Amino acid sequence: MDPQLSLLSWPYRNISPVTEGRTQLKYAARMPGSALIWRMAAAKYKRTSARVEDRPGGLALIAILPPAADITADGNLVHALQRCRPHGVLPWHDSPAASDLTAVLRRPPLDLAADVTDYLVWRGLVVEQDTAHLIRRIVELSAEIRSISALARGMYMSRRALGRRLLNQGLPVPSHWLQISRIIRLGVRLQNSEASIFSLAYDAGYPDGFSVSNQMNRLMGHRPSQVREYLGWEWILEAWLRKEANAGGLGRAEKEEITAGKRASAPPPRSFPAPRAGRRRKRDLVN
Repeated sequence: MDPQLSLLSWPYRNISPVTEGRTQLKYAARMPGSALIWRMAAAKYKRTSARVEDRPGGLALIAILPPAADITADGNLVHALQRCRPHGVLPWHDSPAASDLTAVLRRPPLDLAADVTDYLVWRGLVVEQDTAHLIRRIVELSAEIRSISALARGMYMSRRALGRRLLNQGLPVPSHWLQISRIIRLGVRLQNSEASIFSLAYDAGYPDGFSVSNQMNRLMGHRPSQVREYLGWEWILEAWLRKEANAGGLGRAEKEEITAGKRASAPPPRSFPAPRAGRRRKRDLVN
């Protein structure tokens, strides 16, 4: 049992201690909307940081800083936070309330495009800087663009060239990136609004709530009511990646990353090693 680690899961009433190590974390990651709570005690966080960084995909992280008097000028704490990419960071509190942690989990990301890119790098799916920039731009454009043709124009690339860039890295086709980006944006709005799904869907450019429900179920296996109830956006992205892996939308190495869980050797956020050799498969480049 690690006193620094605990779990918050739906229905977000209680905080449970981590008593079974990675087995418990893997189980929690399969429960949509779960979060790992990390109480960073001074001089002790190093012991736990590797486990936190290597947590399963889809499990959001909320870090609670050590008491202010215990934080020194040592930059290791900041470095540990950067590598572990928390969903939110809270000041020290002896006994954080589940309601406060739930509010952090519900909070919309300040920069969704940057957060999604960081997640993919941390997850070990993106290792090339140009590819990371490409995906980040797609997520940015998803706030306004609704079609793959408009996306290609906004990227100043042909549809075929755009598809080939992603396909050569073993990643899903551009249209799927655009669709899941729009779904994540809508999911964040669902979690932070009491408006009906029909109203929010129309505002987001969908014809009606039924279209959104069907697309959510097709892309990531959940309906809008579940996306509204299970908080956070990481689990939405992870559920989609698992669906892509099962449907053949990922290369062999990328599928292994998703099915096997987080790699201990994955690079830190926004750190890009040399590109790996490209791979091609016989499938539509842009879908």
